[in-house]
Amino acid sequence: MESKEKTVTYTSKNTYATLNILSSQTKNVWLVFHGIGYLSKYFIKYFEVLNAEENYIIAPQAPSKYYLKNEYKYVGASWLTKENTITETKNVLHYIDAVLEAEEIPSNINLYLLGFSQGVSVTMRWMTQRKIKCHTLVLYAGGIPNELTSKDFDYLDLSFTQIKMVYGTLDGYLNIERLKSEKTKIDSLFGGKVEIITFEGGHEMKPEIIKNLI
Repeated sequence: MESKEKTVTYTSKNTYATLNILSSQTKNVWLVFHGIGYLSKYFIKYFEVLNAEENYIIAPQAPSKYYLKNEYKYVGASWLTKENTITETKNVLHYIDAVLEAEEIPSNINLYLLGFSQGVSVTMRWMTQRKIKCHTLVLYAGGIPNELTSKDFDYLDLSFTQIKMVYGTLDGYLNIERLKSEKTKIDSLFGGKVEIITFEGGHEMKPEIIKNLI
């Protein structure tokens, strides 16, 4: 018998987390994307170091949840895999669009985009496909999608948008070979207009680094 893989369209719901209150005192809105194994409600806690009156944080939730370490106790999530990536990417981007539509972010604030680990690829695909202009783009310990070229960022004014690359000097994911490759890609995309920030540590979020990104 012949098997077939078919596609169906349906409506889905997903959560996301926010921190602080969006008000007239807000100067910066952060859209932050977690890495594999996180949930947004925990990931967003790293941003508690920021001034609560001036910073409003939005952490979208990766849709594919699973149990960590086969213990059926703790839950993590993943944005994308190599399986059906194109369709899954479209689904994720539509979800992010819905989050931004629900939040109704004012146009007169500074928009910070931050991706950690796998969240880097999600951040960059969303911003380029939607032509999102931001005050600061933070690429934190993650890989840049191979399909992106400098033309994808032609719409950005790099005299305004700050690009920051962050990684730990002991990061096992970004080994010497991978780090060299990522730096080559980031130079080709942004022409060297990137601030490199390092810290002593591994593949991890550092609140003190977050605090100094503004």
